[in-house]
Amino acid sequence: MTKHLYFWVVMAVVAGGLTGYIDPALGISLKPLGDGFISLIKMLIAPIVFCTVTLGIAGAGDMKRVGRVGFKAIVYFEIVSTLALVIGLVVANTFKPGAGFNADPASLDASAVADYAAKAHDQSMVAFILKLIPKSFPDALTGSGDLLQVLLISILFGYGLLRAGDNARTVHRFIEETSHILFSLVALVMKLAPLGAGGAMAFTIGKYGVESLAPLMKLMGFFYLTCFVFIFGILGSIAKITGFSLWRFLAYIKDELLIVLGTSSSESVLAPLMRKLEQAGCRRDIVGLVIPSGYSFNLDGTNIYLTMAALFVAQALGIDLTWGQQFSIFAVALLTSKGASGVTGAGFITLAATLAIVPDIPVAGLALILGIDRFMSEARALTNMIGNSVATIVISKWEGGLDDAKLDETLYAKK
Repeated sequence: MTKHLYFWVVMAVVAGGLTGYIDPALGISLKPLGDGFISLIKMLIAPIVFCTVTLGIAGAGDMKRVGRVGFKAIVYFEIVSTLALVIGLVVANTFKPGAGFNADPASLDASAVADYAAKAHDQSMVAFILKLIPKSFPDALTGSGDLLQVLLISILFGYGLLRAGDNARTVHRFIEETSHILFSLVALVMKLAPLGAGGAMAFTIGKYGVESLAPLMKLMGFFYLTCFVFIFGILGSIAKITGFSLWRFLAYIKDELLIVLGTSSSESVLAPLMRKLEQAGCRRDIVGLVIPSGYSFNLDGTNIYLTMAALFVAQALGIDLTWGQQFSIFAVALLTSKGASGVTGAGFITLAATLAIVPDIPVAGLALILGIDRFMSEARALTNMIGNSVATIVISKWEGGLDDAKLDETLYAKK
């Protein structure tokens, strides 16, 4: 057991949590371990996505098939994202986690969320669309690290390779060999995952303290429970219809799940997750298209969080929302949740953007949940990651790009 990565990640997360609890100052000082690990992983994400998508499209041999995969992915994302938003609304209306909080709007510290509100101001649809286009070809790989920019240039470059045919054989071979090198680097960096996960957990507990959870434990409890029900109810049913066991699949990606739990970042495992999905029988071009686009368009955990948190703030402030107002929150969240990945505090910024457009709830009300947002980010990240993994297998199945025998062999292999 001690040879497996997940064992050391679990030990590191527990040790980090205890360190942050016993000595908060020491826990806070370990933050660079978590930040450094995530930075190392993010450094490799853009070139890996570029290589994977480019090779997948060049090997697909038909841009119509690529377009078909993209269309099916968007349709699937919208259906499942809508379900996540609706579930968040239903739970918040049924159990009313903010009822009885009786917060005084005049006492809210608006300055505490001012930075998030300012960032949310830039989250318009036009800005989002324009952001898809990088300033230059290399900028997408070396600049902001926006996955949608990387996806755009990868599709264009893959199409160029496809059109060039035999003339681009040398470039194709170079990208393929580069891809092997990059995945080798990922395997090397992942050996540092226990340090990164432990440092991140130590910082979280040391900075915010377990005692900060008590006043808002009801919201956290219902949010975690809702994510659990969504994963094993909605995603589990989708997996069963598709023909695989979600439990078996989660066991297969347990290393990645624990790293996400420790770092609160689903991007920290993007590269190894893509490799595992390929090894499980999903076609390379489908993995390369669905996973990066899903990290922007299929954020199930973030969607649940948006509607639950928005209604919690309203209930805590004694604001009785009509069904029409709640539908406005739902409609706005459906838009603002897109492109939320790749930004520090993305879930909170997206929530601020949602409330800014829906004037019925003051943005300053976010101060009520600012202290526990970090503790809810783990559930958001885990749900987002699992949702995108299931989406990749489902769309691979739809496209005839899934090796069922290989998937069964991988999920039921004896460790």
